[in-house]
Amino acid sequence: MFFLKKISKKFIHIIIFFILISCKLQEPYKNHGILHLEKRSDLLEVNKSNTNDVLKIIGHPHTVSLENENEWFFLERVLSKGDFHKLGQNVLEKNNILVLKFNKYGILIEKNLLGKDDKNKVSFSMDETENERTQKSFVEKFLTSLRSKMYGSK
Repeated sequence: MFFLKKISKKFIHIIIFFILISCKLQEPYKNHGILHLEKRSDLLEVNKSNTNDVLKIIGHPHTVSLENENEWFFLERVLSKGDFHKLGQNVLEKNNILVLKFNKYGILIEKNLLGKDDKNKVSFSMDETENERTQKSFVEKFLTSLRSKMYGSK
């Protein structure tokens, strides 16, 4: 009987050991766009690469410029869970934009990679604009007060 208890304890310890070994402590990532955009953009050479090379290396662009069809935009966004003091909120790890410009023959003439620090900080005004259309007219105010007096006493 004592022998079976020793075996069962060893068996439980071995199972727990294998379970702990198989666990990975990786941060959960949420990806959007093309992964490893920096590495892929390094493979493109200005004045040598063409649109076919870009399509083979990176893929189709997310957006094309409205004014110029020869300007392509590629996006990469990676979010991860924050630390304990962030209470598990998503933290922006990478936010890259690759802007490629081609000439009329499809040869790459300009390559620009924008990171999350390169973007402009936009400050918004806290002032509120009054809208004259949403303000009630005199007749509407008068009728509203009459209605509240008629139905307010019930």
